[in-house]
Amino acid sequence: MTIAEFQRLIADIYGERDAARGLHKTFAWFIEEVGELARSLLDDDEQARLEEFGDVLAWLTTTATLTGVDLEQAAGRYASGCPKCGDTPCSCPGDREAVS
Repeated sequence: MTIAEFQRLIADIYGERDAARGLHKTFAWFIEEVGELARSLLDDDEQARLEEFGDVLAWLTTTATLTGVDLEQAAGRYASGCPKCGDTPCSCPGDREAVS
C-alpha cells in the first residue's frame, strides 16, 4: 500500500468522525497515541509496539488530512536524502540538526 492509498483509506474509515471532532481534538488524540507508543517502547511486548506504531501512523494521517497535507508529498521531502545536506546517509553534524 502506498502512502497515498493509506491516507485515502484512513479518510474513508474515519474521515467523517475526524472532521466532526475537529483538528485540535484530533491532534490531542495523536499526542496521546505517541505517549502510548513511548510506553510500549519500554515494554518487552512486540505486539503492543506494532499496534502503537500503527495507531500513531493512523492518527498522524488523520491530522494531515484535516489540515490538507498530502503525506506522500510531505514524505517526498526525503526522496533525495537528508533535506538539509542531501546525503544518504545524512552527514550533518549532531543528532537532530539534519531534519530542522
